[in-house]
Amino acid sequence: MSAPLPDGLYESVLTPRIQRRLAVTERAHSVVDLDPTLAPEILGRHVGDAVRRHLETLETDKRMAFVERLVEALDSDDDLAGGSILQSIYPTGKSQPRRPSTPLSEGALLTNARDEPGLGNELALEMESADEVDLLCAFVKFTGVTVLAPQFELLAERGITPRVLTTTYMGATDRRALDVLVRDYGAHVKVRFEKASTRLHAKAWLFRRHSGFDTAYKGSSNLSRSALVDGLEWNVRLSSVIHTAQIAKFRTVFDSYWNLPDFEPYDPERDADKIDQALEEAGGRKSGSVLVTLAGLEVRPFGHQQLMLDALATEREVFGHHRNLLVAATGTGKTVVAALDYRRLVEEAGGTQPSLLFVAHRKEILVQALRTYRAVLGDGSFGELFVGGDRPRKWKHVFASIQSLDRDSDASDHWDVLVIDEFHHAEASSYRRLLSKFHAGEVLGLTATPEPADGVDVREFFDGRTAYELRLWDALEQDLLCPFHYYGISDNTDLRDVEWTAGQYSPVALSALYTGNDARTLLILKALREKVLDPSRMRALGFCVSVDHANYMAETFTARGLPSAAIVGTTAPDERRALVEQLKAGELRCIFTVDVFNEGVDIPSVDVVLMLRPTASSTIFIQQLGRGLRRSPGKAVLIVLDFVGQHRADFNLAGRFHAMTGLSRRRLKSDLDVGFPSLPGASRIVLDEVSREEVLQSIRMAVNANTKNALAKDLSSLGEVPKLAEFLDETNRDLDDVYRTDRSWTTIVTIATGQAEPEGEEKKLLKKLQRLRTVDDIDRIREYARVAETILAGDALTRDDLWASMLVDYLVPSQATPDFARTVTELAAFPRLFEELIQLMEAATRNIHHVPLPLEGNLVDLPLRSHASYSREELLSALDWRGKDGRPQGSREGVAWSEAHQTDIFFINLHKDEAIFSPSTMYRDVPVSPTLFDWESQSGTSQSSKTGRRYLSQREIGTNVLLAVRNSPKDDVATAPFMLLGNADYVSHSGERPIQIRWELRRPMPADVLAHASALSV
Repeated sequence: MSAPLPDGLYESVLTPRIQRRLAVTERAHSVVDLDPTLAPEILGRHVGDAVRRHLETLETDKRMAFVERLVEALDSDDDLAGGSILQSIYPTGKSQPRRPSTPLSEGALLTNARDEPGLGNELALEMESADEVDLLCAFVKFTGVTVLAPQFELLAERGITPRVLTTTYMGATDRRALDVLVRDYGAHVKVRFEKASTRLHAKAWLFRRHSGFDTAYKGSSNLSRSALVDGLEWNVRLSSVIHTAQIAKFRTVFDSYWNLPDFEPYDPERDADKIDQALEEAGGRKSGSVLVTLAGLEVRPFGHQQLMLDALATEREVFGHHRNLLVAATGTGKTVVAALDYRRLVEEAGGTQPSLLFVAHRKEILVQALRTYRAVLGDGSFGELFVGGDRPRKWKHVFASIQSLDRDSDASDHWDVLVIDEFHHAEASSYRRLLSKFHAGEVLGLTATPEPADGVDVREFFDGRTAYELRLWDALEQDLLCPFHYYGISDNTDLRDVEWTAGQYSPVALSALYTGNDARTLLILKALREKVLDPSRMRALGFCVSVDHANYMAETFTARGLPSAAIVGTTAPDERRALVEQLKAGELRCIFTVDVFNEGVDIPSVDVVLMLRPTASSTIFIQQLGRGLRRSPGKAVLIVLDFVGQHRADFNLAGRFHAMTGLSRRRLKSDLDVGFPSLPGASRIVLDEVSREEVLQSIRMAVNANTKNALAKDLSSLGEVPKLAEFLDETNRDLDDVYRTDRSWTTIVTIATGQAEPEGEEKKLLKKLQRLRTVDDIDRIREYARVAETILAGDALTRDDLWASMLVDYLVPSQATPDFARTVTELAAFPRLFEELIQLMEAATRNIHHVPLPLEGNLVDLPLRSHASYSREELLSALDWRGKDGRPQGSREGVAWSEAHQTDIFFINLHKDEAIFSPSTMYRDVPVSPTLFDWESQSGTSQSSKTGRRYLSQREIGTNVLLAVRNSPKDDVATAPFMLLGNADYVSHSGERPIQIRWELRRPMPADVLAHASALSV
């Protein structure tokens, strides 16, 4: 009789044996369908285990016969040729290379224990047979290099150049070790000068072999004698035979690190003094010096800075906006962005430096800005100060204080470039005078918050627009902000009957509910004790609903031994400054406030934020959270305690989680179920059961608020039916709200105006507009609108009109006739389709975040643009993927060859299934830098096949390769579009069936796409 299965998690393929045991297991169980993407890995593992177990039961002479029968059934060329193992191929007359103690096809855990090979000895043997050697470790010691000196010498004799990535972490690296590696053994060494808070702790070796038998070591050992010989170290050995995905990730991540500007090439002749200074600084042996100066270096943008530069380029080149605002927290390098932007303007002007007026309110900011511009431009004499006693002589590139400009009339009224820094620190009147007096071809504003303390929105100076605002999750990924631990805690307060006006709870009613509520306050104090290491040493901000509430909380905390105070709108400025200083000094433990600290106040040492009132606005919530996200010495993490009541149905609790994570509505719900596993850095979100259910309910209500009837109701409330773009602006919605499986804009309009909803063929065609909501290049927006207007006017279109051809092929991928004009005539029977398409294209301009450019070579005249998003049907149509009669052909493959244009296009899903983290599929297709992309061919493609030869000889024969990528097959609404990265060229390859090929993009991919696609956070 079968025994029941024990409780627990499983990942077992269902077999009759397991089914019998399930039948007698009197417990609940879960069975899901096998994911097609993961099926080869899971089924292969299952069959492999079954074969291994069977082979163990067979006698030696019968094993070979069984395997031969098995391979024969697979119909492959993997038949056995006897029972032997090929071990090595080596030059005639030379000795056979020595082998590591652990077989190349096995893994191992090495602990430097007795009776097992030592790590140092294993590494030495690995190096002797490796064709490439990569080392990543936090520090390198001279003693470690000497232990492996004979192997490094052998590598040099064989012409192999090891690659070494290391850091100045803790000042532990020996410069002599790096000098020897470079000078004596020809190694390429790159160093990360550790200034960020997140240190590189990885210790790992990768040994690549042309035979395909790669190995790697990952563990606790840096390159030092004790780590390699007799230290209590643990290291795991990986093999590409059984750890294919892990080795692939290792290779990808290492190459990505190697291509990061953070790791700088080390040359002993050039960099000795620089690294000595850095090691002294990092090791605490020297203080007060600048770790790494910018002089002599090419200043390159970090990932978040490139996003800002891309946004500025889009605003100028696509929309013609030359007055732009960047919003990003203090410390994110906005001035560096301004300098890099100016350098780009210089390059566009052929090397001529445009006149520049840089304005700020303090001399320290101006001095630092001048240094930054000089470093970025590589020109130590660039620019002049106009502040205090400093006065320009040339008046060409001036860094001026707003006060000096106000007092002096000598400055020219006309400049090529005007940069205004730290808007939020100044009074609006001074900047109104500045912008009315000075005129420039390019105006760039920099601010930490668009809502400064005087209540004037900075965006009013920039036509109400923000070119780019650095989002919270981007800043966290870049390690620019302190990580946070957010705790959603139920406070048992029933808010469902509290007065609700203008989309929020009545502050008066909330104040009456919270002020004097000792039970709730005890719960708050209890949560502090449980979540904060030592409340008696915290520096906290508490956000309250009213002055009475803030005073009550301060009095109660003080009475409980946590000295606190309240700062409200009527608090005198001197008293406010004194209380803030007391909090910084640790004399106060918490300041309670209403709205004073939402923006414009900077207390970096705040390490606890208490959300003591319900906040419907996600913007205000993020501002309050942001008060604690500044980094400060000794602050490892910000603790956020959010006390969640039982809310009415239309309170949007989910909005704050979207703002914190950047997740879509669909991802928000799924991530909530598993505890938000993909939060950047060390940040965490933890909800108790009651709060979790409240958030889930809020997500469900948000979905209900976006039904077609709900949207129609909103539309009716506006009176006369507006255009689609106007409706989105008026109701604060986006295109994803309008375009869903059951509706389009026409559907909503017909419901709102009491007409019959579209049906039949019209309904099917209108549904196709769902996937055109993502159009994001201005040429296609204009051309699709032109085609729609032409059809509505009854004018003729031909297949030679490439834009019309692409649009029609998308709308009707299965055409009944090769007669293009007839197909257009049939479409013209549905005028509402094209009326809506025109409005959709107008609204789609808000999708444009990149500068689309024509493709290169003989593809330049195609209706395709690099860095624009397309459906598969549009891409195939543009490449003339058609049958002999000219009708479009469908294709669901990941590759397509266009004979007409001699072009291979690859359709790449960066994440095969966004809901599942699968190491076996994640690193098959992935970028390693902005221009290098690793791609895996179809599984049956060999190097000798016609397709394989075309791929590998692409440069020689002159064919085109296009890469089109998307994050995952589905987005929140429908099938996701592909971002066309553009032309690519062959770089290198390895393996076959499939072939791993590295391609080089001719145009660097957008920074935001790289951030989503890369194995790193960039």
